[in-house]
Amino acid sequence: MKTNSPIKLFALGGLGEIGKNMYGLQYDNEMILIDCGIKFPDGELRGIDYVIPDFTYLEKNKHLIKGVFITHGHEDHIGSIPFLLKRLNVPIYGGKLSIGFIKAKLEEHKLLRTAKLTTVDEHSRIKFDHFSIKFIRTSHSIPDSFAICVNTPHGNIVHTGDFKFDLTPEGGSYDIGKIAEIGSEGVFCLMSDSTNSEIPGYSLSEAAVKETLFDIVDQIDGRIIFATFASNIYRLQQAIEASIAFNRKVAVFGRSMERSIRIGRELGYIRASDDTFITGNELNKYPSKQITILCTGSQGEPMAALGRIANGLHRQIQIIPGDTVIFSSSPIPGNATKVFKLIDQLERIGGNVIHNKMSDIHTSGHGTQEEQKLMIRLLKPKNFVPIHGEYRMLVNHVKSAISCGVNPENSFVLDNGDILELNGNGGEVTGSFPGNPVYVDGVGVGDIGNIVLRDRRLLSSCGMVVVTITIDSKNARLLSGPALVSRGFVFMRESAELLNEAERLVKNEVQSLLSDGVIQWSDLKKKISDLLTSYFFENTKRNPMILPVIMEV
Repeated sequence: MKTNSPIKLFALGGLGEIGKNMYGLQYDNEMILIDCGIKFPDGELRGIDYVIPDFTYLEKNKHLIKGVFITHGHEDHIGSIPFLLKRLNVPIYGGKLSIGFIKAKLEEHKLLRTAKLTTVDEHSRIKFDHFSIKFIRTSHSIPDSFAICVNTPHGNIVHTGDFKFDLTPEGGSYDIGKIAEIGSEGVFCLMSDSTNSEIPGYSLSEAAVKETLFDIVDQIDGRIIFATFASNIYRLQQAIEASIAFNRKVAVFGRSMERSIRIGRELGYIRASDDTFITGNELNKYPSKQITILCTGSQGEPMAALGRIANGLHRQIQIIPGDTVIFSSSPIPGNATKVFKLIDQLERIGGNVIHNKMSDIHTSGHGTQEEQKLMIRLLKPKNFVPIHGEYRMLVNHVKSAISCGVNPENSFVLDNGDILELNGNGGEVTGSFPGNPVYVDGVGVGDIGNIVLRDRRLLSSCGMVVVTITIDSKNARLLSGPALVSRGFVFMRESAELLNEAERLVKNEVQSLLSDGVIQWSDLKKKISDLLTSYFFENTKRNPMILPVIMEV
């Protein structure tokens, strides 16, 4: 097999950010993709539901794509698959639970009938002309998590997926023997999870979390409201096991939570008899000490089940004396403020809240520095590319790799869209393509850009002023107005003097421009906007959005 051509490695998401993970490898006329995730919007992305990768580069190279290989079933690794398949119907390969979650998503989008889905496990081998793919079981916070080893003409390229080395994991353990075996074969390039590269030592085991959870449940006499990620199947199983052990019934709230419990039970990852579960209508049939409520909303989402409970908007659940709310998750970067506001609100209305800053009720599914170093030592890569992390995390992971013997010249911190070409002599970034995020707003995909988001930020911070004038276009004279209406800027009843003066200034400006023969409405609107922007900032130190409306008669 010839090796003159380089391997091209790139990311459509996941570099310089948490979420939206999607990576690609290309050799000659073949391309494979690893993961296809979403990113949840931060507070600056007002009105945005999801952030997904830009698939333009893939559309231009669709004839090369052999498939998308999924490391595990978390949203930041599978959430964009429906949006991809609406544009490119490429094959999807994933573990049993990942495929179960993907099927549910595709069914909602009416794409399941035409999708090409293949379930794989640690024994599967997928071969193409230049690539051969195999899967290695890893430990994470969800079953069926894999590292992916891609054999190429230049050697093995390993993508770790999200991983940790947990000596007492829930569910199946990682295959450290297979990892070491691949390391002994030789690894041309390692692409490794960087999420916790700033945290020293080893991560807490899931067994320790389970022990803590059982201790907490044993001590609580009232209802337990348990909030975690809907896809954290292991944690959900722990909460259900603890509930069964202490004679509690389990009620499930939140669409994604209900779906995860259903799929987890169907596939055997959540083990509990039917009589363990009750509906919301049955909550009042049992004493408080016999109730556990599993719900969504651990990230402070206002419309998720827990957010509606905290704000008194849930139809079936209100906080009552003796309720304990357990947060078994850590805030996603950017969500901490929302999460702690939610905790404050729950405490304010009488709930007792337990979260991971108070006890070992949560552990990350991502390995910390020593586990990352162990992965590097086992695989001994020639080239190293940190992935899945904000920029400082990627840089810190490179430092760990160098300390483990990786040549600094063979370590590459990339941005989304960079194309790294690797060959026997090393690697270099030889080009790039647009790696900008695409925003999903309701049913619209990609129709919201930076200008719209800027306007939303401006409206949310300073409000707007609508200026209406009526003009006789034939005779170039002002017939009526200007009339100013403020929304979110100043209270009109208390700001009459400010607005009256603004109207006077606009009237004088318009009459002056019309008398000079200026009747281009675009020019007129710009003059009005510039005038009021300057006037309002001078008097209020705020910049409302100015919307001139010109009516012709």
